[in-house]
Amino acid sequence: MNPVRVLTGLEAGHDFLLRSRQLEEGDLPETIKASIRERFGDDLTAMQVVERIIDRVKRDGDQAVFHFNQLIDGVELDRLQVTEAEFAEAREQIHPDVYRAMQFSRERIKQFHEKQLRTSWINFDSDGALGQIIRPLDRVGIYTPAGRAPYPSSLLMTAVPAVVAGVADVIVCVPPGPDGTVAPSILAAAEIAGVTRVYKVGGAQAIAAMAYGTETIEKVDKILGPGNIFVVLAKKRVYGDVDIDQLPGPTETMLLADETADPALCAADLLAQAEHDPMASAILITTSQKIADEVQRELGEQIGPLERGEVAAQSLEGTGAIIVVDTIDQQFELANLYAPEHLCLLIDDPWSQIDRVKHAGGIFIGENSPEVVGDYTAGPSHVMPTGQTARFSAPVNVEEFIKIISLVGINKRGLERVGPFAATFARAEGLTAHARAVERRLEALE
Repeated sequence: MNPVRVLTGLEAGHDFLLRSRQLEEGDLPETIKASIRERFGDDLTAMQVVERIIDRVKRDGDQAVFHFNQLIDGVELDRLQVTEAEFAEAREQIHPDVYRAMQFSRERIKQFHEKQLRTSWINFDSDGALGQIIRPLDRVGIYTPAGRAPYPSSLLMTAVPAVVAGVADVIVCVPPGPDGTVAPSILAAAEIAGVTRVYKVGGAQAIAAMAYGTETIEKVDKILGPGNIFVVLAKKRVYGDVDIDQLPGPTETMLLADETADPALCAADLLAQAEHDPMASAILITTSQKIADEVQRELGEQIGPLERGEVAAQSLEGTGAIIVVDTIDQQFELANLYAPEHLCLLIDDPWSQIDRVKHAGGIFIGENSPEVVGDYTAGPSHVMPTGQTARFSAPVNVEEFIKIISLVGINKRGLERVGPFAATFARAEGLTAHARAVERRLEALE
């Protein structure tokens, strides 16, 4: 049995990649539907669950958060904020090599994002002054899931750019384990990143608490981070009351390979993506049937020893593919159609092909730039757009955490020059009070 489907031709690849990857909340697995009935006493959609949670958190604050922590996660707590003693204990439990790796990652992320910093500017001329002022957000909230495994790397990739941007208050919400504790790796990463506080709360109740505030958890200006369908729908629901980064779907990697690629490395990269989640997408597009056949064989050989081999197999069978096309033009046509989160170029002279890429969260150039390095220590944030949203959005970056304030300082000479046009424009729109506000000033100058 082949680990992954093989498709031949541009049309077949086109049809496969056009399958919708939008967030769908109607078709919940029966296990989740049963869980909703048990906890809420009714057949509710995922969005209806989210609405109930948000409404109660807005009304009852901390009491609602404690309630849903116990109802949904089965955790009874007497306080939400992680204590200094818990941070100290986490430090003791982290292996020194892992702690050093986190520190190394933090420095790489910091150095990369420092290059994105923008400065305020004011331009003075004969008409006066125009400019813009850059200000960081006051407070941001980061959601860190703790489902199949804790991901301290994602916390670093989100919190460090916020700190670089100058955000004074960076808080984190993370679901506690059954014993009421937070994974030591998450707490260590939070401390290394410069996070202000960590709270033990997960799910839609965490998003609601950060969006509207409770007695313990402060209202934030922006919420970032991935999560399950309830977290994503909660972010969608609170958008407008606060800002959000994106509505992340399953992670995805696309490899473009030609006859020069190493089949073993192609298979290793596909498996590295597939082991994330059964819904993760790992796709190879190649101009070589030989490479396609050899990658199939390598996948069969490499998947066996993996700890998460069963998850990887489910991913490859469900959403993975090897697509064989005729030309490099067709490879990039399909890549730009799909707009992958990660686009890996395992082709001859990849640097000469960069201009062909129109849509991608990140480009990984050559066999020495595997996406796995991007996950941890390359420098750019690995929180990237999924589900074709790379067509219009970007990875988490410093720009997420700043706002621009426009500055207008027109002098008398400038008002004489630009004012009449403003008044004419205002009258054309039927706003005579607008026009008179300018004309009175012009008359005074005369």
